[in-house]
Parts: sequence; C-alpha cells; structure tokens
Amino acid sequence: MTTNGLPIRVLPTIDPSAGPTHPFSTPSKKIHESNDVSSFLTSQAYVDIMTFLLQLNRSMFPLKSPDTSIQAWELNCEAVEFSAPVRQLQQLLAKLEEMLEKAPPDQGPRRFGNVAFRRWFQIVEGRADELLEGCLAPEVLEQGKGGSGDGVTAKEELKAYFLGSWGSAQRLDYGTGHELSFLAFLGGIWKLNGFPRTAPGVEERAIVLGVVQPYLELIRTIIKRYTLEPAGSHGVWGLDDHSFLPYIFGAAQFAPAMTDSEPLPEEGSLPDAPDPGGVAKANIVERERKTNMYFSAVGFIYDVKRGPFWEHSPMLYDISGIRTGWAKINKGMIKMYNAEVLSKFPVVQHFPFGSLFSFERDPNAIAPQTQPQSQPPTARPAPPSAGPGPGTKSPWATAGGTAAPTVAPWATARVPPSASSSLPDTSRLPPGPMAPTRAPWAKPAGSGGDSGDLGQTKAPWAK
Repeated sequence: MTTNGLPIRVLPTIDPSAGPTHPFSTPSKKIHESNDVSSFLTSQAYVDIMTFLLQLNRSMFPLKSPDTSIQAWELNCEAVEFSAPVRQLQQLLAKLEEMLEKAPPDQGPRRFGNVAFRRWFQIVEGRADELLEGCLAPEVLEQGKGGSGDGVTAKEELKAYFLGSWGSAQRLDYGTGHELSFLAFLGGIWKLNGFPRTAPGVEERAIVLGVVQPYLELIRTIIKRYTLEPAGSHGVWGLDDHSFLPYIFGAAQFAPAMTDSEPLPEEGSLPDAPDPGGVAKANIVERERKTNMYFSAVGFIYDVKRGPFWEHSPMLYDISGIRTGWAKINKGMIKMYNAEVLSKFPVVQHFPFGSLFSFERDPNAIAPQTQPQSQPPTARPAPPSAGPGPGTKSPWATAGGTAAPTVAPWATARVPPSASSSLPDTSRLPPGPMAPTRAPWAKPAGSGGDSGDLGQTKAPWAK
C-alpha cells in the first residue's frame, strides 16, 4: 500500500516457515546508563516500536469513503469488528481484572502504594504461562520450540513484555515505561503473525479500540485500587502521570478524514470535533470521554486530581490552546512521545531486549545528533536558548526530512483566565534533563506569529 507513491511502513512479521529456526532469546536489560539510550535510538527495537506505533496511529484517523461519507472511530464503534485474537486478548484482560479480587487492598494508613499490589502481581506472575496459553494460539507461542538454539520460545519473549505491562511490584508504581511494554507485547504478537492479515488499518484499529483501550481502563482500575505511584513522572510539569498512548490515538480520532491512500493530514479537525479547550471544562470531558481516548485519559485525571485543570495539568492545558486542529496535536504528540518516553533513560532503562525487539543497530539508522539526556545535572545549568535544539532523528529519517522532536525551551505558556498571578513561575526552573517538554510554547501577541493564532499559545511543533 502507498500514499502518493510512497509505501506505508508496516511492522514486518517473522516468516512462519522460519519459526523453528528463528533464534529466540530471553529478553534482558541492555540500557544500563544514559549513554546506552543513544544505542537504543539507533536500534532495530526502536525502529520496530515507532513503526508499530505509527501503524496503529494511522488506523485511528477517520476514513473518507469514495462517496465522501466519513467514518469516525469512536470507542465502542459498531463498525469495528474484532478478530478472534483480539477477543482472546479481551478475555485475558477480563481474567486479570477478576484476579484483583484475590488481592484486596490492605486497610489502614499508608504513605505510598498499597502493598497488596505485590500479591496481585505475584498471582499474575505465577499464572503467566497459563494466561498466555489461554489467549494465544500454540503456533504463536511455540515458535522456536525444538530449534537448534537454547530452547527459548516465542512465549518467553512475550511473557517478559506481558509482565512488564502492569507496573512495578517492587516500587509500587506505574508509568509510561510499563505502557511501552504493553505496546511491545502487542507488537510482538504482530511480528509472530498472531493477528490476521486484513486490509490496511482494519486489524490495527481493532487492536487500539479492542485491546489498548480496555488495557488502559484496567490500568486505571489498578492504579486507583492500589494507589500506585507515578513511575518517573514529571509531576505537574509532565503530560500525564501514567499514560501517553491515549493522547496520540485520541487526537487521531478527531483529526480530518482521509482515504486509505492519502498521507496523514497535519492540520485541521473533523467538522464536529470538540474544541481542544474542552479539556478544561468538566462537562465536556464527561461527555467526550465515553467516545474518545484523549478525553477518556483526561477524564481519569479529573477522577484522581482536584483543583483547576490548568494548575494540576498545565501541559495539557497549554496544548488545549492550539488553534490549528487535532491533526496538529496528533503530530506533536508523536514527537513528544519520542522525546519524553523513548529518549528518556528513566523510562526506557527497564525495557528488555530479545529477538523480537533487538538491541542490534538498525543498518539504516542515523546517529542521534545530540546525546539523550537522562540524569539530573550535578550543578544548575545555564538558561536554555529561546530557540529549539537539534533533537534526535528517527533512524529511518533522511537528512533534512523529519523535523526534530520536541525540546524544552522555556517560553511563554498559555495563561489561564483570571489566574495569571497564581501560575507557578517556570521561568526560573532549571532545564535539566528531567525537565519535561513544556508544551506548547507561545509567542507573545504581536511577535510575528500566525495572525490566526494571535494571542493564543502555540505548541513547539506548531507552525
């Protein structure tokens, strides 16, 4: 399949005939220090993760048919049919939710997460083989069995990502690194031919709506039940304490419709899409969270946090000021995911690498232009320049082709109504490597920005 003559990149699958001879290996830790992040950003695993993410993202854009009718992909959309593997994964998630009853939260005061989470995790860990065998076909799990290697099968690789998807039993926390592990779990099933071959976007759409969204809902139940801490969160200066994927896919749901052969639109929204500013209005969030992943994630923030939205979620509030539509937000979210998740040592340090997601260098990779930052500096750094830095290129990007991902120049943020005097002062915040992408940065009114956005806050990726 192509768009304007250019092929749409799809995550490659393992040749089924090579199953017995494919060299599966037990996933292991490869990122031990911050310098290893650069190796990850040029690895085959990074290319495969981004390929799968972009593949899923494209499937969530509304579809324009030849008769000009538009099909949007809302949550619980009846037009999306779930394949047998998707339904089996839904049953897996249902079993995991049922198992929560076997580990009721401990009563009494506590400062951090509830230790009963460790009991639930131990139950899941003890039944991991059984759970995977109940939802995945033997021809998927047993690939590599009887081969000439060390006896590792596909099941061992998938199990590592499956168990990494639920948070840390040691630290009693959950964050975007665990969400990344679930993305790899689904990507591994894809590579093992565990999903049927369909028309482009059909199965990917079912994966997002039929598996990713139920996974997020289960995770939110677990977080609230065991009061899990955010893992590696930037706190009030981060996009979200726990998740990132729903903002990517949710923005795609509201983007302009396109045909299968068209490139992704970079600006605009569906005609009846809500204004991005609706995230700051509880009634709009409550209405839209039932059908949209972006608002579903924001709705969870409303469930667990109190106070003005701009105060506890300033980055999402800033993004809500973008005037160029949900497609622009979607594009920026993908860049931010690269910068704030895949390029951050605290997030990716626990990601294990095997044969499905290999740490080997991708032969077409372009070396990162800058060293990915990860650890807090030992001394207060100098203030950053006003302009964006070079950033990290995608390995498959050609020179001058892909824009650099989001960086963290501190600039004018969107000011909430009647609250400018009580906004936290970010101008003096050190731009250390743990500093998040402060999105979106604004140009002061009259500074030469787009007249259509005069007085509005712009994202760093907005033109």
